[in-house]
Amino acid sequence: MRVVIAGAGSVGRSIARELLSHDHDVVLIDRSPAAMRVAQVPEADWLLADACELSSLEGADVAGADVVVGATGDDKANLVFSLLCKTEFGVPRTVARVNNPKNEWMFDGSWGVDVAVSTPRIMTAMVEEAVAVGDIVRIFTFQQSGADLVEVTLAIDSVLTGMRVGDVRWPTDTVLACIVRSSMPIAPSVDDTLEAGDELLLVVSGEAEEALQRLFRGEDAPGAGPVP
Repeated sequence: MRVVIAGAGSVGRSIARELLSHDHDVVLIDRSPAAMRVAQVPEADWLLADACELSSLEGADVAGADVVVGATGDDKANLVFSLLCKTEFGVPRTVARVNNPKNEWMFDGSWGVDVAVSTPRIMTAMVEEAVAVGDIVRIFTFQQSGADLVEVTLAIDSVLTGMRVGDVRWPTDTVLACIVRSSMPIAPSVDDTLEAGDELLLVVSGEAEEALQRLFRGEDAPGAGPVP
C-alpha cells in the first residue's frame, strides 16, 4: 500500500514508522526544513513542499496513493490537503487529524475527509473506557456512513452476562464486531457465551445507539430477535 502523509511532525513521523514496519510505501510531505533535519524516518520518501499546493501533490504522485493522511498541527491545512487529494486526484481514502475539537464538524465528506481522527476525543474515550464498566463508550464515528464504533465492558450483573451471542436481541443496525477477553480478541460467533469483564466492540448507527443503551441497562428484554 502506498501512503502519502502531510506533516512530518511527531504525529506524522510516528504514523510513517508504523506503516513502514508493516512494509508499506510512505511519502512524507512537509514545508519545514527543520522537520526534515529531525526526520528519523530514513526509509520514507521525503518532499520539502507545501501539501496544500497542487504542484506539491503532483510531485508526491498523490494520484498513485492508496491512502493519504493529513497529520499536520493545522486543521485548515489538513482539510485543504484532504479536499485536494479527494477531488483533484481521486484518492480512494483520506484520513485527517483533528487538532481542535471545535473544528470536528467540518471533517466530513464535504471536505473530502473519509476518516477524522480527533486525538482529544480518543483520549477522552480511553479515559472513560478505563473507568466505566457497563457504560457504552463511543470510540469514533465513521464519517461516510455516520455509524459509530462503541465499546462496553460487561459487568458481572449485566443482563447479557452468561448469554449466547446468538440469543441476544441486538438492536437493528447493530453489529457485534469483536469480543476482547483477557487481552485476546475473539471473532464472535452465535455460540460464544458472553462473560463478565468481556469488552464488546460494536458498530452501531446513531439511531440505534439509544436502543443499545436500553439493552445494556436492562430496560429492554435481552432475548432472541433484533430490537426494532
